Amino acid sequence: KKKTVSFSTMPNDRKINSTAACISFMLEGCELKKVRSNSRMYSRFFVLDADMRSVRWEPSKKESEKAKIEIKSVKEVRVGKKTPVLRSNGLSDQFPDECAFSIIYGDNYESLDLVASSADVVSAWVMGLRYLVSYGKHTPEAPGTGHPSLRTSWISSVFDLADLEKSGRIPVSRAVQLIKALNPGMKTSTIELKFKELQKASERPGTEVACNLFVEAYCELCTRPEIFFLLVQFSSNKEYLGLKDLLMFLEVEQGMEGVTEEKCLEIVGKYEPSKEGREKGYLAIDGFTRYLLSADCSIFDPQHRKVCQDMAQPLSHYYISSAHSACLLEDNFWGRSDISGYISALGLGCRSIELVLWDGPEGEPVIYTSPSAASYVPFRAVVGLIDQHAFATSAYPLILCLVVRCSAAQQRLAAQCLRKTLGEKLYLEPPNPAASYLPSPEQLKGRILIKGKKLPPGCEDSEGEVSDEEEGWELARRLGQEDQEAPEGGGPRRVRLSRELSELVSLCQAVPFQDFESSRRRQRYWEMCSFSEVEAGRFANECPAELVSYNKRFLSRVYPSPMRIDASNMNPQDFWKCGCQMVAMNYQTPGLMMDLNTGWFRQNGACGYVLRPAIMREEVSYFSANAKDSLPGVPAQLLHLKVISGQNLPKPKGSGAKGEVVEPYVCAEIHGIPADCAEHRTKTALQSGDNPVFDESLEFQINLPELAVLRFVVLDDDYIGDEFIAQYTIPFECLQPGYRHVPLQSLAGEPLPHATLFVHVAITDRRGGGKGHRRGLAGRRGRRVREYTSTKATGIKAIDEVFRTATQPLREATDLRENVQNALVSFKELCGLTPAANMKQCILTVAAWLLHSDSAPSVTLNLAEQYPPMEAQGPIPELLRKVLTAYETMIQTSRTLIESADAVYGKLIQAQQAGMDFHKELHRIEAKEGLRGRKLQKALESFAWNITVLKGQADLLKHAKAEALDNLWQIHNAGQSCGIGRNGSASPEPSRLRTPLEPIPE
Repeated sequence: KKKTVSFSTMPNDRKINSTAACISFMLEGCELKKVRSNSRMYSRFFVLDADMRSVRWEPSKKESEKAKIEIKSVKEVRVGKKTPVLRSNGLSDQFPDECAFSIIYGDNYESLDLVASSADVVSAWVMGLRYLVSYGKHTPEAPGTGHPSLRTSWISSVFDLADLEKSGRIPVSRAVQLIKALNPGMKTSTIELKFKELQKASERPGTEVACNLFVEAYCELCTRPEIFFLLVQFSSNKEYLGLKDLLMFLEVEQGMEGVTEEKCLEIVGKYEPSKEGREKGYLAIDGFTRYLLSADCSIFDPQHRKVCQDMAQPLSHYYISSAHSACLLEDNFWGRSDISGYISALGLGCRSIELVLWDGPEGEPVIYTSPSAASYVPFRAVVGLIDQHAFATSAYPLILCLVVRCSAAQQRLAAQCLRKTLGEKLYLEPPNPAASYLPSPEQLKGRILIKGKKLPPGCEDSEGEVSDEEEGWELARRLGQEDQEAPEGGGPRRVRLSRELSELVSLCQAVPFQDFESSRRRQRYWEMCSFSEVEAGRFANECPAELVSYNKRFLSRVYPSPMRIDASNMNPQDFWKCGCQMVAMNYQTPGLMMDLNTGWFRQNGACGYVLRPAIMREEVSYFSANAKDSLPGVPAQLLHLKVISGQNLPKPKGSGAKGEVVEPYVCAEIHGIPADCAEHRTKTALQSGDNPVFDESLEFQINLPELAVLRFVVLDDDYIGDEFIAQYTIPFECLQPGYRHVPLQSLAGEPLPHATLFVHVAITDRRGGGKGHRRGLAGRRGRRVREYTSTKATGIKAIDEVFRTATQPLREATDLRENVQNALVSFKELCGLTPAANMKQCILTVAAWLLHSDSAPSVTLNLAEQYPPMEAQGPIPELLRKVLTAYETMIQTSRTLIESADAVYGKLIQAQQAGMDFHKELHRIEAKEGLRGRKLQKALESFAWNITVLKGQADLLKHAKAEALDNLWQIHNAGQSCGIGRNGSASPEPSRLRTPLEPIPE
């Protein structure tokens, strides 16, 4: 029996880091499982013939000459479950996607479907086969023979520069430092060990190394197989990416638009280390790795690094980064007060700071929030610091939340200090009674607003009594001051307030909250309420729709429960989902909740303001924060996340043992509305060292993308308790598609040098690739019943008549979109691609099949037409005929959508605007119809639902038309670049194709 390679030890024992290593592995052969269309799997030994012209397998009932595939007949090698046999097979749940691959071969495009024991084995076979297929038309030679490669020449030149004595050898210590300098983050001990291994193998131990040994050590240590595998996929040369290869990678995989060869040359010039590579425009493995690790290839969309949202909306339409007890360095009970806490919070973009004023021993107010604090912070010093740092990170308004616990005399001093120190920055203009909403962050740029109590309008005295809420009283109780302010016979507490301090309050007047109905009738837009975490949590659970509606007009602040004496944090998402703008966080306490807060506020240039989702801002909209499924009018999305590998992972803090091995796994968490909250983990990478390979695909459905946050957590799998290694938190809207590195951070949110996760990100429409049914045989045969979104009856005849006119256009809009989606998925599947693939990839795949055939069937794209037909010249095999039929269906459904969208869109908008005409009269009509109580509530909800559905479905149709036009542009573009297009002048300008529909007013 032939010797096989042990899969379990392969990643450590065999380094598949070059095409030569792949070919060598295939020549030795290994066991793979062959999958048949009858749902059965058979173990077979697969091997590459010594002449490298065929792949054989045994044992087989076929004659030995038939149990083989000639390399020249191979059309394509697919990774994953990408053929009908693997996709619909009853056994497919028994093995992961990354362990499957298929060889498409012969004139009839047959598929040999295989399953390996690990992703490494798949990588070796796929990489090797693709190399041989590319060189199949020439006599293949073992790669690595002949002249030195671009990479070898460059590493040798680095060695020569370090060989100061020109003796042909350099000290091991210098060689170690050299590799460490070229690969920051790699451990010295790892490099030293590699040199010892190689010296022992070559039987030349000593304190010096020769050039060939240095080259070998560098290639083994610094080649990441997963990146080499990626390079091979896109390279037409197999050892480096040319400009055309790089352009293809950036457009097709990374989703970049408008890439030119000049841009690619710029990337090569910046990242390729070899001079020859830079001159010729080649990006070899080291340059490609550097590029993928660079900020230019970050997972975080660079557009979000600066302010990118509309800042001209009312203040109440934004989430505002808010701090609680910012002067504390530790917990609420034993914590020390320190002025640096304010600098830190402002530096992180915090735009709302709480200041609790107490009587100071020297006649001036002080700030301290702990009865055990030996020191306190003088109020004057804090104000000076705020003046200095208020707008260092963000130019948008800063809100100072004053909680007054000092005497009227010291309040006067505090007011004078604020006026004198902050001067023009203080916003003191009285609110405009004719307006309905607060000014925008843009209008209030560079201004400081004071949030606090205000004396009643009729009070002429220098001071007066105002009601006081709970905030800050826990500390007063601990200070033994609670009896001084407790009112007789219960009721709200009262405090004395000086006129000087009262006059500083303008747009953020603190008032007590009574109930939602009272607020709707009496609260003015410049008045705001603070809610304790417990109270806000109750509203969020019991009446989320009313809390969302309240927050459309008014600012609300949620502060932590006084029971949190350890300064732990509440989950801000619990309150953001209901529209609460200011969720006050203990910035000094790291952990999950602070990660969510910091990650969330990165998305708008870290300016401390994030625009809330449109569905939570619009005056008439239906939104339930506790929805368990997709929302009306919001397109649900699927996040396809592949966690590939980790780099330079540190040991968990406190793990002392010197030789301890980290065995990490990755948890991907989605935080958002309850319907979106989910968590998936990879398997544990055992004995993996600092650079584990996970190679695992995860999938999440996101119903409200605008409120979703993705958090990566790396943990050490331990018997006693999994230990934290690193994390990174990013808003869903900031994710960039393609192959990306995730820059990992410590528990406190500090960057971990050179520690990254390598991932692949793809985002699709839910129906473009959802797991709506199991991928088993029964699931494939049964058609999913189409779901139509419809309007609801309000019980008011005239209004219901208007909404009834939208029934047909709503069905038409859904049919137009879903017909295109279904056609796209079918076409992509037949091309052997996932639903996350784009149109350019599909056309290039079909073109690649045609190019890899001696008796190539002639298929062309007629680019002279706006909807280019794909035409066969002469007979074609069955699979290709199916592809052409699926393409034709996709083109026809796209054409119908593009040509019908405007008319259907117009009907939806007409119905929406006709409905909105009733809005101002709604309460009068309700009274006339005699609606009250539950019936009235139901009528209002149905009205809001209908408006939201009409606007949402119109928006979805608008996006679908834009996508269909974009697909046509991609077809033109790909058809020209791959050579199957004919009659094509320049491909149509994307701007000319993508005629947008009219925007819908909020």
